Amino acid sequence: MPTWIRTLYQSGITNPQLRSDYTEQRRLVARYARAEYVAVRLLLPAQLVPDVIAATAFMHHSDNLIDHGPIEERLTALADWDGYVRKALASGTADQPVLRTLLHTFTRHPQLRAHIEGFLAGAPAEVAWEGFATEADFQDYINAYSHPAFMLIACLLSRPSEADTYSDRCRTFVEASQRLDFLADIAEDLGNGRLGIPQCALDQHGISRSDLHKGDNADVVGKLVKQQAALVRRGLKRSWELVDLVEPQGKQLIRALVTLQELRLRDVEKKGSALLSAPSGIPAGAALRVLAREYRAARSRRTGGSG
Repeated sequence: MPTWIRTLYQSGITNPQLRSDYTEQRRLVARYARAEYVAVRLLLPAQLVPDVIAATAFMHHSDNLIDHGPIEERLTALADWDGYVRKALASGTADQPVLRTLLHTFTRHPQLRAHIEGFLAGAPAEVAWEGFATEADFQDYINAYSHPAFMLIACLLSRPSEADTYSDRCRTFVEASQRLDFLADIAEDLGNGRLGIPQCALDQHGISRSDLHKGDNADVVGKLVKQQAALVRRGLKRSWELVDLVEPQGKQLIRALVTLQELRLRDVEKKGSALLSAPSGIPAGAALRVLAREYRAARSRRTGGSG
């Protein structure tokens, strides 16, 4: 029996339509988030894998609907999608595979519903943002969209008894990760007329968005990157507390996610002002070593070893 089909059966997903729907979402997630997909397949037990894939696929599908085009069109698309999802939640039925898998996952993880609703409620913030005047504006964006989006997946790994502390530490991780994304993607965002680094941080260094567009003041830009990277590093350090707040079956995935972000941060720091023209990423060999190490630990745990 193929590995994926065995995973579905181990998860109790035997209905042919649902198996087909989950398989479709698996292909989509594997295509656009390959590293994350591999981490989930390697590090989570089979019974959780389809659920995480379904939540990830829903988040990505929703994000795609509002990611391109004029703001008015994206807000209209979001309103239509919001109504469609809420109707599906109320009726328990849907005619799209991405929602059928989400609904089935919701029946297995009832806590997911509140996070779906929170994610939809905050999605207008993702449509509207072009930049942040202050640090407070950036924090509002994290609260409205980035944190709820992450919780769609993270809620599947949490201990109910640690819900509040867990959500708080998830937010810490999300804030650090989002700030890192905005640093790593600065060239792409500027090309799209956006900037995720708050204007107040630019003002502290005496540079403007125009300077960034032109690639001027490399030394000052390097100091800006260093300042923002320090905030990321502080957040990632606190994020390690998440390892003790998830169920044992999720520990290796959390460890891998935080470690991979630390590797990405090192690359961002190394590039500095060159981020204005060069993409940033995690060296493939380093990422594979992280996944291999955590896979060995996860396999040892499942088989009763000490790793």
